[in-house]
Amino acid sequence: METPVTQSVRARARAEMTSQIKQKAREHLAQDGPDLSLRAVARDLGLVSSAVYRYFASRDELLTALIVDAYNSLGAAAEQAEAEVPRKDVHGRWLALGRGIRAWACGAPHEYALIYGSPVPGYAAPRDTVEPANRPVVLMLAIVSDGLGRGELALPTGERVARSVRADLEGIAAGLGYPDLPVPVLARVMTAWAQLFGAISFELFGRLQNGVFDYDAWFDYQLRAMATHMGL
Repeated sequence: METPVTQSVRARARAEMTSQIKQKAREHLAQDGPDLSLRAVARDLGLVSSAVYRYFASRDELLTALIVDAYNSLGAAAEQAEAEVPRKDVHGRWLALGRGIRAWACGAPHEYALIYGSPVPGYAAPRDTVEPANRPVVLMLAIVSDGLGRGELALPTGERVARSVRADLEGIAAGLGYPDLPVPVLARVMTAWAQLFGAISFELFGRLQNGVFDYDAWFDYQLRAMATHMGL
């Protein structure tokens, strides 16, 4: 019968090997893109492929672990950046959020590509990825909710939202813990969410080359335009 000490040693060894496998897989993502091979990861670690399967049952399970790690790392970076701004400065919190996400993406472009680039052929993300993926939009909703509560959010007027879209937005907001936000506000937050990651993707995937040269200034302009659209 294993003692608690033996179990602890085994757990640490398993955690260390799991970390090594994921790190080697990230290196393969950087070199080869999302066409991940467990056999290649095992070879680079000096293991037989069957050994890796004791930690990850399939390529998709390993991909899911990498995707969850990437989403959580991005979410933590966004939350840390936003937390450094005084709570009453909702405009500044939005700018910090956007800049924090962009800084993370520029520092981890291959991980960003894994979660916001082209879908991996044959891979369907499980529910495990949803909550980590939602961290930035939850933070956006918190910012606009605070702005609304402080009377500092300019509410949209004359906004027309299709009934089907209204139902979708209300479902999203309720699921994320903000069921009382007005639908026009939700619509603008969701639009800004798409614009934020679109702006970052355009930069990282080379869509601005030979057109925009001061990426920092252009990104800040877009952030401020998004803030105006949301009423911040």
